[in-house]
Amino acid sequence: TNTPFLTMIGGLSGGYQTDNFEFVVDSEYSHETAAQPAITETASLTAPTAVGYVRSQNKNVTQIFQEQVAISYVKMSNAGRLSGINTAGAANNVPNEKEWQIAMALQKIARDIEYTCINGAYQIATSAAVANKTRGMLAACTSNKVAAASAALSKNLLKSLFKTMYDNGAIFSNMVIWVNSFQKQAISEIYGYAPQDRNVGGINIKQIETDFGNIGIALNRFMPQDSLLAAEMSVVKPVFQPVPGKGNFFYEELSKTGAGENGQLFGQFGLGHGPEMLHGKITGLATE
Repeated sequence: TNTPFLTMIGGLSGGYQTDNFEFVVDSEYSHETAAQPAITETASLTAPTAVGYVRSQNKNVTQIFQEQVAISYVKMSNAGRLSGINTAGAANNVPNEKEWQIAMALQKIARDIEYTCINGAYQIATSAAVANKTRGMLAACTSNKVAAASAALSKNLLKSLFKTMYDNGAIFSNMVIWVNSFQKQAISEIYGYAPQDRNVGGINIKQIETDFGNIGIALNRFMPQDSLLAAEMSVVKPVFQPVPGKGNFFYEELSKTGAGENGQLFGQFGLGHGPEMLHGKITGLATE
């Protein structure tokens, strides 16, 4: 149930709101190559040719997250019936079945959002029968990517990624490397050193210092084991699309069809990943 990426960007209660399922993630433009001007006094009497800067807009979409909660009257009325180990004095640790089922459905939504933030594949709805799908961080990284070709993670691969990112404009303001278990252990092996206390063993690298800035290390169970994501978290934000009069990620009752209660959780979420050139990734790493 851990959702570290979603938690770091504000969770389900923070973020930005939109009333359009398409939203802007950045507006990009390019400068001319930097050069030293050579303008004479005579030439300065005439204004130089103007440079026209053209903007391009990149976007993402919100998508629906929806779960139904259904509890029978019989289940609701059996709070005093226990199961499991028969222990004297035991009490039901779930006194309200409905509230517990709603909480579990909300946890499922949070896990699905966490997975989508990392692995989401972009798709825009062209009709009511086509689902919007928000773009995740790995898909967003198109400029700064290193293909490991099944090689083990190494300091040279990381240096290549960081250099590429810096050369393409990454700012390293709040950079965090996201990895799953195998690559986390690899990072600790690469950057670890013997502890000062000879009675304590083990290495857990949580931050590395590079030529371009300090970079945090974070574990995420939804990262592919063969990939590494370097995300500039200062520009990443959750985007919510609330329903008028209801809000976002709300619970509401559904019409009854029998002896029970039915309801649903509904919300719309999109990932505002910011300029893709600020992030980077290594893919195709060895996992054994």
